[in-house]
Amino acid sequence: MLRSLFVLFFCMACFLSVWAQQTKDRPNILWIVSEDNSPLLGCYGDKFATTPNLDKLAKEGVLYRNAFASGPACAISRTTLITGMYATSMGTEQMRSTYPIPTFIKFYPKYLQEAGYYTTNNGKEDYNIAKKPGLWDRKIWDESSNKATYKNRQPGQPFFAIFNLSVSHESSIHRQAATLKHDPEKVQLPPYHPATPEMKHDWALYYDKVQAMDQQVGKLLRELEEAGLAENTIVFYYSDHGGVLARSKRFMNDSGLRVPLLIRFPKKYAHLAPGKPGSETDRVVSFIDFAPTIFSLAGIRVPGHMQGKPFLGEQQAPEKEFAFSFRGRIDERDELIRSVRDKKYRYVRNFLPHKPYGLRNEYLWRAPSIGSWEKSYKAGTLNAIQAAFWQPKPTEELYDVTADPHNIHNLAGDKKYREVLEKMRKATHDMMLQSRDAGFIPEAMRVEISKTGTSYDYARSAAYPLEKILETAEMATTRDAGHLKQLTERLSDKSPIVRYWSANGCIILGRQAQAAKPELTKLLNDPEPSVRIAAAEALYGLGEKTDVLQVLTQSLTSENDFVRVHALTVLETMEKDAQPALPAIKQIAASSESKKKGSIAAHDVQVATHIITRFREGFAKR
Repeated sequence: MLRSLFVLFFCMACFLSVWAQQTKDRPNILWIVSEDNSPLLGCYGDKFATTPNLDKLAKEGVLYRNAFASGPACAISRTTLITGMYATSMGTEQMRSTYPIPTFIKFYPKYLQEAGYYTTNNGKEDYNIAKKPGLWDRKIWDESSNKATYKNRQPGQPFFAIFNLSVSHESSIHRQAATLKHDPEKVQLPPYHPATPEMKHDWALYYDKVQAMDQQVGKLLRELEEAGLAENTIVFYYSDHGGVLARSKRFMNDSGLRVPLLIRFPKKYAHLAPGKPGSETDRVVSFIDFAPTIFSLAGIRVPGHMQGKPFLGEQQAPEKEFAFSFRGRIDERDELIRSVRDKKYRYVRNFLPHKPYGLRNEYLWRAPSIGSWEKSYKAGTLNAIQAAFWQPKPTEELYDVTADPHNIHNLAGDKKYREVLEKMRKATHDMMLQSRDAGFIPEAMRVEISKTGTSYDYARSAAYPLEKILETAEMATTRDAGHLKQLTERLSDKSPIVRYWSANGCIILGRQAQAAKPELTKLLNDPEPSVRIAAAEALYGLGEKTDVLQVLTQSLTSENDFVRVHALTVLETMEKDAQPALPAIKQIAASSESKKKGSIAAHDVQVATHIITRFREGFAKR
């Protein structure tokens, strides 16, 4: 018995000795994450901003000029942050979804815990992934709540702590403020925003919220100092994406994707810094790189499946040329956009170019500023730059961000930039192939796939011929009638995803797709609902109504949420011609079960409600 106790004691002592050796030289790491704000800070040159604490942090640390979110909204960016993988690879880039991912993908706090770190998350999780025991539950953090703190760790134990600051979240501008600290009349509006009273007010209010966020940052930094931990802690400050007024959050411009990033290294870890205190770097970094960088700083081997590369620490990788970003559906509005950014240019590839930027989104429209912008458009008082938001998108966009920080002068058609365009187009194409981008799977199909597997695995199977799918999608979205023959042939392809994108090509071509009408008509009986609905939309563009309405109305009875959403978005474009489907649309809008706040099913309610409102308004100019 005594011998057994001695052996147990000896083993425990060895374990504690090894643990102490492993952790004693590892830095504490503190992440301060604000929500929904672009780098509108004093340290980034914004003279209207009131951010003394962040400006001081910049002087004590290193400021990153080219840091980018993976997506222009919170949950899809957090998916990439928590996994170190592109949400597009996992099929989780649709905002407000809970699709499963493979079990081999672990959230990064688990690796930190295994290395001896105490991990805490104060505030928001919101990872946009199906909750499963061992993958996403409280066990991935030692603490995760609005009271979580590094102060509860064991003596001498290194910590990794996140504090999420929500004061600058989009919801903060949904109501008019009685008083403002920043003068609305002194706000310098971006050229794409009209100078309406509501727009100026919301911008001033936004600056107020950023000021309040700065004060919270100061409080957290003081607490670190008072705890005597500042000299052992590397501090990151960044925002979860850009924002927050319309054409920033949700949108694939620098205003939606470029984020502030400040990193402070204490003297003890100065050798890990890319520069001296108060310096700047133009290195291109993105959220895909954050988890690997934390591992590199903490002395943990970066897992092979992670797609990012460390930009600091012993495992630091060579500087990359591009940051890749994505957008899929956000709330009730479907989209598919991919973008790459280097130090000088932003390239954007729109795969649904026939849809305008400014599709109505219920949550976005809660801000008074967007309503005033839409009202000005309907009144015809906007200039061409301001009106572009309400019109169909170009297939490709290219911006010189150094000369055009607001991304308003599209250079994609300028012959002088052809070489740049082709280079960035190829980089985007190659990244989609390399990452096995699952975003081309229609979401209604993704729902069915997720019942028995994951989009990640599906995208790596023979059922997903990505090279052909991507080739088809690229042809389909060029607006070039010269591709119609190939698109028509692919309407009978064995892959439903190829058929879907071929039908989308016919939608985009409109009347120019007349020769494809017989094949499109056959697709009204396709076994895949997404293909049937896409074919119906294309046929409506060719003047058909009766059979189209029958397919769309029948789709509204589907148990698959996104079959209904897809059908509703087509009916919405039909305006008065959707009248026969109005009873079914009203039934969806009145569905009490679907109105649960935050539920995926609410998306069909939102689109249905908007259609009813449009009928009530008489379809005035959008």
